[in-house]
Amino acid sequence: MPILESGAVELLCGLTQSENPALRVNGIWALMNMAFQAEQKIKADILRSLSTEQLFRLLSDSDMNVLMKTLGLLRNLLSTRPHIDKIMSTHGKQIMQAVTLILEGEHSIEVKEQTLCILANIADGTTAKELIMTNDDILQKIKYYMGHSHVKLQLAAMFCISNLIWNEEEGSQERQDKLRDMGIVDILHKLSQSADSNLCDKAKTALQQYLA
Repeated sequence: MPILESGAVELLCGLTQSENPALRVNGIWALMNMAFQAEQKIKADILRSLSTEQLFRLLSDSDMNVLMKTLGLLRNLLSTRPHIDKIMSTHGKQIMQAVTLILEGEHSIEVKEQTLCILANIADGTTAKELIMTNDDILQKIKYYMGHSHVKLQLAAMFCISNLIWNEEEGSQERQDKLRDMGIVDILHKLSQSADSNLCDKAKTALQQYLA
């Protein structure tokens, strides 16, 4: 991919530091597209050129578009299992911090939904899962959003739980037990009666993991 060799990543990362919000959005949007289904090397290049400091600056940007595109970039970087584990092993602490801040902040439904989807991706990692399971604060937030009044947020929180309790994964029994002790199974039972068919189905599927 010659465009990469010509320093496109550096150029786009530079744009994300612009004073002009429109340029920041364009830079981060292009990086987000570049990271989509990309190989590990390209993802590593993007993270290295952007720097985690800048990534977190963008995650606290006052421009909603910049924030949404940055979350989109993070979601694309954290896709496919080996990539998720690799990125979380080096940047896990900061990423979890950023996720926590957004879920605690005054943000739109869209922003919080994207953030929960990022968590669901992390929950899909093999070793990355542990960063969620050992973080009680994040687990409580997932639990909170499962009971939220907005279905989009409930569904996104549900994806996190499904990825954590999936039976065929190593250590699933311990994760299931811990989440049961937190009252997650009770919530799943409640959600399996939901008027929203999507939510109802997801809850039933998750409950089956407990019965298997």
